[in-house]
Amino acid sequence: MAVRQPHPIEVRSYEILRTRVDLSPMPPLWRAVTERVVHVSADLEYAVDLVTGEEHLARGLAALRAGAPIVADEQMVAAGITARRAYCALTEPETARTARSAGIDHAAAAVRVAHAEVGPGAVWVVGSAPPALLEIIAADVRPALVIGLPVGFVGAAQAKEALRGSGLPQLSNVSEKGGSVVAAAAVNALLYYEGDVP
Repeated sequence: MAVRQPHPIEVRSYEILRTRVDLSPMPPLWRAVTERVVHVSADLEYAVDLVTGEEHLARGLAALRAGAPIVADEQMVAAGITARRAYCALTEPETARTARSAGIDHAAAAVRVAHAEVGPGAVWVVGSAPPALLEIIAADVRPALVIGLPVGFVGAAQAKEALRGSGLPQLSNVSEKGGSVVAAAAVNALLYYEGDVP
């Protein structure tokens, strides 16, 4: 695999953020994810807002390197994941049928459809829809990692709290902020990581 050459603006952005916040005490994967999220958002609060365990990120990294599928809750998240194709079932005809027949949110139905397609061991990425995150928890998808960073004032913080309490390998944040850009950035941080799996 070719070594990724970051754009000069990205290099300079990382230089600036490292003068503003010291992330050196963090374990390497947690630091890599936090730096990329801060880089794409210009929001230093993510340094204390993100919640994970190094072992969770290591599990996700190992799965990605072994070719595990990536499932995104929406097309914006999928589009932001640049090093690999991500699967999003939101616009699949089966998703609309599942939502109608089960009487559930469209995002939750997309999780059911995606799980039937990819099976266990995927990396799940949620940047928009709290119902998708709640369905991942309820549906026993047996993920390698869940990146749960939905944004919003309605249900987002609560869904992320439920994820942290679920026992699933996860990366989330405590506050209401998040979104497609930061969720994709977290995956990209793992995909771009060049070190060994801790």
